[in-house]
Amino acid sequence: MSAPAPSPLAIVDAEPLPRQEEVLTEAALAFVAELHRRFTPRRDELLARRTERRAEIARTSTLDFLPETAAIRADDSWKVATCPPALNDRRVEITGPTDRKMTINALNSGARVWLADFEDASAPTWENVVLGQVNLMDAYTRAIDFTDPASGKSYALRPDEELATVVMRPRGWHLNERHLVAADGTQVPGALVDFGLYFFHNAQRLLDLGKGPYFYLPKTESHLEARLWNDVFVFAQDYTGIPQGTIRATVLIETITAAYEMEEILYELRDHASGLNAGRWDYLFSIVKNFRDGGPKFVLPDRNAVTMTAPFMRAYTELLVRTCHKRGAHAIGGMAAFIPSRRDAEVNKVAFEKVRADKDREANDGFDGSWVAHPDLVPIAMESFDKVLGDRPNQKDRLREDVDVEAADLIAVDSLEARPTYDGLVNAVQVGIRYIEAWLRGMGAVAIFNLMEDAATAEISRSQIWQWINAGVEFEHDGKTVRATAELAREIAAEELRNIRAELGEEAFAAGHWQQAHDLLLEVSLDQDYADFLTLPAYERLRG
Repeated sequence: MSAPAPSPLAIVDAEPLPRQEEVLTEAALAFVAELHRRFTPRRDELLARRTERRAEIARTSTLDFLPETAAIRADDSWKVATCPPALNDRRVEITGPTDRKMTINALNSGARVWLADFEDASAPTWENVVLGQVNLMDAYTRAIDFTDPASGKSYALRPDEELATVVMRPRGWHLNERHLVAADGTQVPGALVDFGLYFFHNAQRLLDLGKGPYFYLPKTESHLEARLWNDVFVFAQDYTGIPQGTIRATVLIETITAAYEMEEILYELRDHASGLNAGRWDYLFSIVKNFRDGGPKFVLPDRNAVTMTAPFMRAYTELLVRTCHKRGAHAIGGMAAFIPSRRDAEVNKVAFEKVRADKDREANDGFDGSWVAHPDLVPIAMESFDKVLGDRPNQKDRLREDVDVEAADLIAVDSLEARPTYDGLVNAVQVGIRYIEAWLRGMGAVAIFNLMEDAATAEISRSQIWQWINAGVEFEHDGKTVRATAELAREIAAEELRNIRAELGEEAFAAGHWQQAHDLLLEVSLDQDYADFLTLPAYERLRG
């Protein structure tokens, strides 16, 4: 292993945390500092390239497969690396943040994989960033337990052979970690902090357990960003003396630009690639973000009306399955976000049927696995995939050569018959305020109206408010035609704030961040200059 770099990172504006010295060791920080020195300049160039590409889409209102990489797509000879045994069967994956209780419950859930999330399901307080790493280190040494102070209930790990395999998701390239600063005053990208600390402390430990350091890569917008991750992986393995190819990465295809570069993304990561995932909500958010100047044909209806059976969403998911299986990679389906109700059996019955139909469709379409947000959904998703897979670990042999997706199919938003509704606008405001308030308290995964909401669902909510107002969408409401305006959004937001105050009571309302959440939602929904990510201005307001 290389000697530690002479200029370690400074920890700034952060209260000391219990056991942080186990994570923020001199050697670990030296490794993260070296990642920052080598790769942040390229990260910065790629973020600038995103802006240029977005401007190009604004001019053309279209996207196409890249002519300069046609040879990669046409070459049938290359495949991704052979899958390690611990990742060969991924038929059900559970997602969630890395707090102590969730860590135990997710590992015990019966799912084959746990997406341990430092990204959309985790508000990036310093406590969440550092103690999430502590919890994963404890899990791998079986030094983790938890007693709920409210109920007194205790939680402990099941035997090793019953635990889910961890695939860790670091933050996206666009987010910095303000509490770790280099000698030149620059903040380290959150992606390199999360990846670096996790890999440094756990790579060898995971190998000793018969697994490995596995990652989900979020918010990727191009194959050049995948190439950057691959270079990070190569350097990290060399630096720590871990064999090349130990790391495995699954890339979320959750941006519209990445959907046109799926094969190229797998190609860039081919020595480390495990698969691709269909990240639905961020994908819709990305369509709105990139085509927000494209006129009526790109206006999305209510988010819950955009099902996976919509033609442009089917094009996206079927192309993903075909691409993955052509290259020997896993195709992982989207999220079942329903949170079962402890009080309403009828709500559960209806929702479980929808989840079952969704997972049946994914399994029959050729996906090798899928996501759920709650342990109670694991058996439902497992049954859907068991029916199709039987004893096989996956169905990568199903090549889906019947799928033929044209470039225009992926952005045929106007193929939907559904239209925006007044109730959809109200729901977007409600979810936006309630989610942002929880995020500002340090919670990234929040149950709202029986759905598990995370930053991706908040992004689509505020994006739709922005899009509908700027497109001058009209709704039918109370027998009248109502136009989406900034004033209407403000009225709905004010009413929601009053409703929350009545629902919680004055004391609980005052203890929260409700006014701040209300103001931030309106800021990112109504400003003419569309914020690239809600979490950027939100992070400036996040304490801790």
